[in-house]
Amino acid sequence: MLVGFALVVSLVIPRRNPNFPGRHLGALLLVAALLIIAMLTAVAVFGESHHFVAEGESGATQTEPAPTPTETTAPTTPTETGGGGPTGDAAAGKEIFATTAQPPCGSCHTLAEANATGQVGPNLDDVLKGKDAAFIHESIVDPNAEIASGFTAGIMPETYASSLNEQQLADLVAFLVQATS
Repeated sequence: MLVGFALVVSLVIPRRNPNFPGRHLGALLLVAALLIIAMLTAVAVFGESHHFVAEGESGATQTEPAPTPTETTAPTTPTETGGGGPTGDAAAGKEIFATTAQPPCGSCHTLAEANATGQVGPNLDDVLKGKDAAFIHESIVDPNAEIASGFTAGIMPETYASSLNEQQLADLVAFLVQATS
């Protein structure tokens, strides 16, 4: 709309009235200012933003709590994460997915195994189906290496490689391999 206004003011009106804006300069400036304010307000209101809760703060996430030691869980088998790293434990990885990783993976991703229903990032049940441990590991530590269809680079935090240790990464990868197989 602002571009259309600029084209009309600069091309159409001067041909019809060579003295433009003349005595109507104040009105022209007022209309231009109102259009700019309207555009900035629309960006602020309708623009997409992502707010992550800092570690230690309370905030609602869309994940269920991890099972407590008294609950029964399916037996897990150690999974090799590829690249010669440590062997991962899927049960520990589920805890990392749900709470340890900051922001928690489930706050942005959907994953049935973790009862996660986040909508910011891709549905992991779909995009990780059939992927190997090495691919999943790379997707966590270098999330912009390959972007899922319909998403843009820069959405997923690039801090998990430094905020999670190698064992935690191996556990998380093991959980995701098991959950999406």
